[in-house]
Amino acid sequence: MNSNSNQYLEEAPIGKLMMKFAVPCILSLLVSSLYNIVDQIFIGRGVGYLGNGATNVVFPITVIALAIALMTGDGCAAFLSICQGMKDNERARKSVGNAVSLLILSSIVLVVLFAFGKEAILSVFGATENNISYARDYFNIIIIGIPFFVFTNGMNSIIRADGSPQFAMISTLIGCVINIILDPIAIFVLHWGVTGAALATIAGQFVSAVLAAYYLFHAKSFRLDPGSMLIRFKYLAKILPLGISSFLTQLSIVVIMGVMNSTLVKYGAMSKYGADIPMTVMGIVMKVFQIVIAVVVGIAAGSQPIVGYNYGAGHMDRVKKIYKTMIAAEVIIGAAATFLFECFPVPIISLFGSENELYNEFAALSFRIFLSTVILCCVTKATSIFLQSLGKPVMSMSLSLLRDFILSVPLVLCLPAVFGVTGPLYSGPIADIVSFAAALIMMSSVFKKLDTKVTASGENTSLSVHGVRHSAL
Repeated sequence: MNSNSNQYLEEAPIGKLMMKFAVPCILSLLVSSLYNIVDQIFIGRGVGYLGNGATNVVFPITVIALAIALMTGDGCAAFLSICQGMKDNERARKSVGNAVSLLILSSIVLVVLFAFGKEAILSVFGATENNISYARDYFNIIIIGIPFFVFTNGMNSIIRADGSPQFAMISTLIGCVINIILDPIAIFVLHWGVTGAALATIAGQFVSAVLAAYYLFHAKSFRLDPGSMLIRFKYLAKILPLGISSFLTQLSIVVIMGVMNSTLVKYGAMSKYGADIPMTVMGIVMKVFQIVIAVVVGIAAGSQPIVGYNYGAGHMDRVKKIYKTMIAAEVIIGAAATFLFECFPVPIISLFGSENELYNEFAALSFRIFLSTVILCCVTKATSIFLQSLGKPVMSMSLSLLRDFILSVPLVLCLPAVFGVTGPLYSGPIADIVSFAAALIMMSSVFKKLDTKVTASGENTSLSVHGVRHSAL
């Protein structure tokens, strides 16, 4: 195997590299987001908004599974890229083997925990007496696909880091197409309702997982053997800290959705909207928001192999240029999303089924208030992933925790006392503004440290490479 198979990452133009890696990553993550969006659209039109409310209640368990997948997959991808930059094939191979084993074992554990904790989970995430029966039906089927879902999403990060972003995109796309084809058949032809939607979802997940497993035997930069699959703490200790930011980002979504759903049900029942409308609307808003985040994360995560390789090779000027190019793209995405959410909230929510005026009124408020600072969120999310790519898990984790947990959860709990049921909507803008300021401070510090690794001529010294090796590995 050619140890220099990814050497073009330190030689090719940055714009060209980002197009090669980021575009397939964006499409892959968008397709993953569409799994839930497609279910919402068909369920909304075939079952009604109570069916959508039920899927919102179950959605957090898929986010928990995704958190485990990304912690393992993104962490391994970051470590793999740095190892590739240092031409350390042995550590690269064993880190991937450990990641694959952990993905399989952790997904099985999740299924068992979810199965035994079903009623408690549904209660915590806001199931109401009107949607609980739908929620149980959807939950019972969707957990069957958890192992396929975890394995596919974890492997996609590794596949991209191995230099095959197109394969990751295609494998996910095929699964989504299967879901899109089967959804209307199951709901409108066979009349299986939310159960049919769940079956369509796991059918697509299964096919994507099979394709990801196929790739393991055709990788570019590593070849697995039984020994590399044996889980060893010293490799997990390298992988997991680099993926902790991705884990906390997803886990915070679960916490926020649990707190948000419970709060909206409580204060919604005291308002003209009732208990079901605010909770259902906010679930759809969060999923639409996830589409934007998929693009944002796609740009940043797609750039991760380029950042990690160049950082491992000691090319700090290229690392800085990648960040600046990445942020410029994120600002454009954020500006476009802000325009859509502020100007067209009702047409967006109408994609998920036509409901009454109160429903549309709360939807418009949710988009225009909660997502008003989405452009700042785009920059913060991208910065967190960039820090992860540099092998700086503490900084990356701190930034993710600040926005998605430390600020958001208390705000969701406290603001309703002043603003009633619309109070939680203001948590988004406040959290975005504060975390954006923190991101600016962190990157100022990081850029200063990168500058110290670059000589006056712009070339990196051999000492900088040793410094990277010491700090990253």
